[in-house]
Amino acid sequence: MAELVNLKECIVSGKLEDAKTIVNEAIAAGVEAQDIINNYLIKGMEEIGQRFEEGKAFVPNLLLAARAMKGCLEILKPLLKDASGTSLGTLVIGTVKGDLHDIGKNLVASMLEGCGFEVINLGVDISDRQFVEAVKKYNPQIVCLSALLTTTMNYMQNVIDTLAAEGLRDKVKVLVGGAPVNEEFAMRIGADGYSSNANGAVLLAKRVLQAC
Repeated sequence: MAELVNLKECIVSGKLEDAKTIVNEAIAAGVEAQDIINNYLIKGMEEIGQRFEEGKAFVPNLLLAARAMKGCLEILKPLLKDASGTSLGTLVIGTVKGDLHDIGKNLVASMLEGCGFEVINLGVDISDRQFVEAVKKYNPQIVCLSALLTTTMNYMQNVIDTLAAEGLRDKVKVLVGGAPVNEEFAMRIGADGYSSNANGAVLLAKRVLQAC
């Protein structure tokens, strides 16, 4: 449908109401919720993120885009959940200490929640002790660590080491992601998995749960 082509630009421009209207019309026309997310919403967020990195967009633009994305996901989430309504599992997610980036992390959290996970979003600048306390409190199957800076990505190792010191490492799967992170780094610090994008994070989370 022609209107759906404009959805990506609505996200980039932060036009919440226009984006929600297009999403509702697309659903009514029979477009799959996952297709809307994969082909328009995520691509819109990726574009605004790239513009930010290039100095062509600024923090207010990112916030408006994230607001539009969240509004659309709130419409789509019920269509993504399993018919049974039961949670696939509990997951704790946060951006590590010293890092204040949350757009990508929130996108991953929203995707995971929409696909049936119970998500505990701790926010940004989260210390190893805060992750440990969250694991003790919520008893998740998965802990997701995010870092957007090369100066903070190494803190992921601290979190994994502290989980081990507290006797919690074997009780959770640790997944990592973020712009400077890669598969080699994930293996080196002893993480259970790595994903470069939100879709991959959902598939990875489901896969590691099946391996439990």
